Parts: sequence; structure tokens; C-alpha cells
Amino acid sequence: MAHQFNLSIKAWQFFSPTKIIIRPDAAKDVALEVKALGGKRVMIITDPGIAKAGLVDDIHASLTAARLQVDIFDQVEPEPPARVIDQAAALARANNSDIIIGLGGGSSLDTAKGASIMTTNSGKVLDYAGMELVPKRGLPKIMIPTTGSGSEVTRVFAPTDEDTRTKAVVYTNFNLAEVVISDPRLAVTMPPDLAADTGIDALIAAIESFVSVNANPYSNLLALEAMRTISTYLPVVYAKAAHMEARQHISLAAILANLAWQSAGLGAVHALTYVLESECNIRHARACSIMLPHVMLYNMIGNLKKFGQIAKAMGEKIDHLSDYEAAHKAISAVKRLLETVNIPYKLSEYGVSHDHLPKLVDGALRQARLFVPNPRDLKAADVRKIYQNAIG
Repeated sequence: MAHQFNLSIKAWQFFSPTKIIIRPDAAKDVALEVKALGGKRVMIITDPGIAKAGLVDDIHASLTAARLQVDIFDQVEPEPPARVIDQAAALARANNSDIIIGLGGGSSLDTAKGASIMTTNSGKVLDYAGMELVPKRGLPKIMIPTTGSGSEVTRVFAPTDEDTRTKAVVYTNFNLAEVVISDPRLAVTMPPDLAADTGIDALIAAIESFVSVNANPYSNLLALEAMRTISTYLPVVYAKAAHMEARQHISLAAILANLAWQSAGLGAVHALTYVLESECNIRHARACSIMLPHVMLYNMIGNLKKFGQIAKAMGEKIDHLSDYEAAHKAISAVKRLLETVNIPYKLSEYGVSHDHLPKLVDGALRQARLFVPNPRDLKAADVRKIYQNAIG
């Protein structure tokens, strides 16, 4: 008798860097990882602020002590323009670099990913925007985050197209790092507001992947643990920058959350965020943080039980509550955490008014691909209502 298969069962995918190291002072041992990858000439890609803060020094010393040649590209810009990525790649080619080290926040890590693939592929980085359009593997990459953005573990980066003032997205497994070194000591000098933004950004990745229609056993486990950890330790990191135990937990949570969304996808929070960056000059992590409770309120009825689980993971008491009441507790928990780390979640506090609505709605609808895994469908009128609620 032929076996009967349940065709409703979905295929699950899980993507991860080859090696992840999480410990204080791990960045000082970067030369060992470069040599293990066969590298001889390294390019460090970072931004001017990281360079000025001296965070490159220990890494540079480790590499030169191991008799490795080192070049530095420290001109990364926020929400990296495609031209900056192409410039970094041109320098790597000119110097015959064989290893790329990304050091910094999400912008530096994204630039490092782009430079890696553009060193071995022709044309411009925007030529490869889309799904799996990169033909050749790039240079090996070591990612060293300083902010807990989570970009270090993802298979995606988002260059800004300055001509259209939009973000393009490059998806390829070639973006996955060979090595990730998450050294919590590197985050000690991060200002509290940036620590708050990046921590909430990781929480958003966990929440969106958990309620995604593509959620799976891998993503659910990682997302729930990330939510628990961020809820517990983000206030501690915000209050005490040098609390190394809390820093290490937040570093782990960022990795877990971003591994989760790589498997399950993101949703409407990100769809409604990108236009806030390009039109209102609000940085990515803060824009996501603002929109989170408003999108959650809209999405809630799409999966009441899972929103209840979010509430529980974030420390809410949901015993004896209805599914609807428990789901509302998730929104309360998120708002309380935002207030604890001093993130206002009304767009009006950032200079966004109802006059911006036409451009915001139009920009969000350009990201409609992110509506597909979202737990609730959206139309233009729904998007407008969410923004209206967020403006206040």
C-alpha cells in the first residue's frame, strides 16, 4: 500500500553562520579565525564612530601580531547607500583582500556583506537586489557586532538606493558569515538610547517571526527564548552599561531573534518602518520600536493564542484569562518595556504628522512582500489606520 502524505505540512528552513562565538574579549582572538579561514590580507569594514572610539585597535593589534596584512575602510554611512558598498568592494579588490571583517552595528555589517559579494561578482550591488540573484560566493566574512543588531547572523542586507530613496534587499546564502564573534565588551561604550533601540529591534524580530504564518519549531523556540531574555536583561543593560552578564545575555538574544526571523520571516512592522527611515529620517531600530505596539494591536486577532504566549514570555500573568485578554497583555508588556527604556512610541513625538500620511502609506505598500507572512492581511486603508494610531 502506498504511504499517505499530509500535503498540508510545510517545509521548514533554517539558516545560520558556520561558527558563532559569544564571550567577553573574544574579538581579541580574531587572528586565529582569520588564519583558520586561510586569510593573509584582511579588510576591516567599519564606520567613523567605531574607528574614533578605538574599537578597531584590539582587532588590528591581534591581526598585525599574527603577521597578517590589514586594510581599513571606515567610511560606512547609516542605512548604507549602495555607493558606499560599491566603494568598499572596489578597495577590497584593489588591495587583493582575501578576508572581510565587518565591525560595528547593522550598517557596517551590511556593508561588509555587500563588499564581500561584490569583490567576486561584477556590476553594482543594486544589480543583485532580490532573491538568490548572486551568482558567486563572496570573500569569507567574519562579523563582529558592537550593537547587537543581529545582522551578523542573517542572509540578507539592505542597501539604500539613493535615486529612489528606498531600501533594496539582497537575499542570498552567500551573505551568511563563516564566523560570528559576539564580544559583549564591545557594546559597553554604546549609548543607552542605542542599546534600547537595538534591544527592541531584536525583540521585534522575535515577535514578528513568532506570529508569522511561516513560523516553525525552529523559529518558535528561538523567538520565545529571545523574548524572555530581552524582557529580563534589556532594562539592566539600559541602566548599567558595564553589566557584563546582562550584555552577554542581550548578545545571545539578538542572535536567537535574528536566526528566528531568518527561518520564519518578518512582517508588517518592518513593512511600515522602511518609509519612516527614508521620508522622516528616523533610524531603523527606533522606527521599528515606535511601530511595534501599533502593528501588534492590529495583528492581534490573527493569532490570539500566540500573542498570549508572547505575554507570558515577557512576564505577564495570563492564567484564567481569555485568549483575547491574554493577547492584550502582550501589547501592555511591550509598551511597558518601551517606557522603561525611554522610547516614546507615538510618531508625533518625532515630528511626523498627518500631513505625512500619503507618502507613508505609499511607501509601506511598496513593501507589500512583507504582508505575506504577516498574521493579518492589510490593505491601504488598514495601513493608513495603523499610521494614524501611531501618530496619535
